[in-house]
Amino acid sequence: MGSRYLVTGAAGFIGARVTDFLTADGHTVVGIDNLNDAYDVRLKDFRLDRLKQNPRFTFYRGDICDRPLLEKIGTVHGSIEAVIHLAARAGVRASTENPWGVVDTNLVGSLNLLEFARQFNIPKFVLASTSSIYGAEPPFPTPEEADSSHPLQQYAASKKAAETMSHVYHHLYGLDVTIFRYFTVYGPAGRPDLALFRFVQWIAEGRPVKLNGDGNQSRGFTYVDDIARGTILGLRPLGYEIINLGGHESISMNDLIAMIEELLGKRAEIVHGPFHRADIMNNLADVSKARKVLGWEPQVKLKEGVRNLVDWYLAERSWASQVLTE
Repeated sequence: MGSRYLVTGAAGFIGARVTDFLTADGHTVVGIDNLNDAYDVRLKDFRLDRLKQNPRFTFYRGDICDRPLLEKIGTVHGSIEAVIHLAARAGVRASTENPWGVVDTNLVGSLNLLEFARQFNIPKFVLASTSSIYGAEPPFPTPEEADSSHPLQQYAASKKAAETMSHVYHHLYGLDVTIFRYFTVYGPAGRPDLALFRFVQWIAEGRPVKLNGDGNQSRGFTYVDDIARGTILGLRPLGYEIINLGGHESISMNDLIAMIEELLGKRAEIVHGPFHRADIMNNLADVSKARKVLGWEPQVKLKEGVRNLVDWYLAERSWASQVLTE
């Protein structure tokens, strides 16, 4: 007999994949997502259409800031084993333009879900956080103990606030909390406001590749299936833990573009712009804690994962080529 889980942001990139894995293992998932237009909704619709075909999945279109809706979900669905809180107003640069939306969803929404867990006696809470919490000059690769009290934009600050609020609920009410700081997630049907989707689309369609800075900035990209597996491993009782989930291969933007050029058999036309103040130069996770506590390792090699993304894009090109990536 499987368990029942509440997944917020169920139509999101990570939420949809976590839902896939949980239902494949015989669990049922109650999903909530407001399908906001923070990025092109066609991607959320694509993921959601697949999920809705699954009899183990129940969907609520709504906002985690809507407390009566959460009350209804808790009342209708009875015993929920864990809240897997993946809903967020995401985007480092977007958060500098709409800080209120970021705080409403990422802090107030998280508080609502923590209260929901307390009210309905849900023993486990998994919170998605971010590697951008580590600020300007973290040690490389970055361990969980690195300074996270000097974020560079409102998005990271809101995630830090949600982390500390979840600690309050662990301390006061004994809620078992696992916080995952994700490092640069990518894969098929990924977010179109992030570099990999953009680069694949722009190069495939012969559009200029807009690159901030000189392209020497690097990222430790993490394949979405690895992230989903790690998130599910965090459902075990751990007390209160903050754990990095990140890729094992760091690559510069220049080398990433060259890899996509090779996979697509096309040359990129690169247009350089200024480096954005909200960005960081390098990020790479120290995942030794995830290895020790969860037995987790990233399994998908970068080139394999990028090939999967390219193959997906080409298969869905009729509409994916029209997805807004600006």
